[in-house]
Order: sequence, then C-alpha cells, then structure tokens
Amino acid sequence: MYTNLSRHRVGLYEKALPNTMGWEEKLITTKQLAFDFLEISIDESDERRSRLDWTDEEIYTLRRLCEKHQIPLQSMCLSAHRKFPFGSADPKIREQAVIHMQKAITLAYKLGIRTIQLAGYDVYYEPANQETHQRFIEGMKLCAQLAERAGVMLAIEIMDTDYLNSLSKFEVLNREINSPYFTAYPDVGNISGWNYDIVTELKLSKPHITQIHLKDTYKVTSDYQGQFRDLVIGEGEVNFNAIFNTLKETECYVPLVIEMWAHDDNWRKNILTAQQRLNEACSHAQLPLLFELNSDACLKAIFH
Repeated sequence: MYTNLSRHRVGLYEKALPNTMGWEEKLITTKQLAFDFLEISIDESDERRSRLDWTDEEIYTLRRLCEKHQIPLQSMCLSAHRKFPFGSADPKIREQAVIHMQKAITLAYKLGIRTIQLAGYDVYYEPANQETHQRFIEGMKLCAQLAERAGVMLAIEIMDTDYLNSLSKFEVLNREINSPYFTAYPDVGNISGWNYDIVTELKLSKPHITQIHLKDTYKVTSDYQGQFRDLVIGEGEVNFNAIFNTLKETECYVPLVIEMWAHDDNWRKNILTAQQRLNEACSHAQLPLLFELNSDACLKAIFH
C-alpha cells in the first residue's frame, strides 16, 4: 500500500537560492533546508548557458561536491531553448537548439542527472503558426532519439503560455513523439493558472509523469492575465490539498521540486513557509510529511 512507502523525494530549484552563492554553499544550504536534491538551471542567459561548455574537470569537481554533501543534481531545468527554439523559422537558430540539446544531454550524463526538463514552447520571441508547431514536433523527435541513446529522461514542462499549458495537450504531443524517453513534467501552478482541473489532468497523464514542479499561481480570467511566478506557496490559488490527495489516490511516487525565486533577503523564510504549507497538504492527504522541520532548524536556516 502507498502508506507503507516513505515520503516523496523533494528537490529545490536552483533559482530559489541567491545566485551569489557558490556551488558548495548551494549544496550545503539545500541539505540544511531538508531537501533531497537540487535542480540545476540552464536558462537563456550567457552565464548559465556557459555551463554546457564546462570541462570534464569542472563537471567532476561539482559531482564530487554533490557526493561529499550527499545532495545530487537529480534534474536539470533546460530553459535555454526559449532563446533557441526548435520551432524557429531561422535554420541557424534551430541548429543551435540541437547543439544545446546535445550538450545538455552530455552534461547530464556526466553529472548523473536523471531528468532534463524541456521548455514547452515551439517559439517564444517570434510569431507562432502551424509551421513552428511542426518544426517543434520534429525537434522533439530528434531530442527523444538523442535521449534514448544516452539513457537520460526528457520531460517537457507544462508551461505558462497557452501553447502547451495542460497535460491534455501533452498527451496529444506525446502520440507524435512516441518515445519512452519523452515524458511530462507538470507544473501544477501553470496548469491551475490556466484554469484546467488539476486533479483530472494529473490522473490523465499519471503513466507519463517523470517529475512535478510545485508552484503557486493566480488564475487567468477574462480581465486578468494571471500571475505565474514569484508567489510563495500558499499565497495563490493552487489547491495543494487536492494535488496531494491525487498523488495518493493514483499512487504517484515521482520526485517533487519546489520552484521559487530568490529575489530578496526573505528567500530562506519563504522556502520554510512553503515547506510548512506543503507539509500541511501532506497531513491533509494522510501522507508522510515532505520535510522534517523543527523550530531550532527553522531558526538556524533563517538566521544562518
């Protein structure tokens, strides 16, 4: 039975920590805050994209730090394709998309990363149409083949734009790709924010979900564009009680990742607040708590 299993493994999104931290401090802080792993970010900035060109010495130095502190980099958030999308009309940009994918898979393989999260955009900075959609599908087929060869799982994120904003749309896309290495990485905040029923969506795609982002949002309405980031969990409209009830009901054991951003000095307090609220949702669903938090640990984390 589900209740005989231990708690879900839960990770922290790298951007929830200040970018001024070095890698060792990030790993130490992640462990101090009672997480099981850290999700590395490879976004469209030159700084983070340069990680794809790390030398073996740099890669294995980081991997040894992960082993030292027993905090793996289990997953990679690869959002660099927002700048170099597979659906672009420019063949040079599409070529860069493939190069970025090849490098990311190599980096993941060497770091021991199990899952690469892909951005669910056909294009981002140029007009979308049926041609951009078809090019995106062809790009995803190639990505899946590259991932199969390396044995690294790809999981496409359910996004904050209407192109791929539900697991229902993923299921249609998944039929085109048709690979066991092409899976779903739902962001429950994005799905809820676009007014999809989160329970139905999670049940629909349960066999294809590799990992889940936990994030809070405000919903899109006829006169409001919604808010898809920068909320502390519990401040928005996402029904986390329903989410954890569904995880229990469907016996979904995939790792979870808290997605937050460190924009000010309150980042530690915000993470602890999110953890406490997620623990409450676990209690409501009669699931093991995600985090073992006590007052001393909380104070140490806040004032460290």
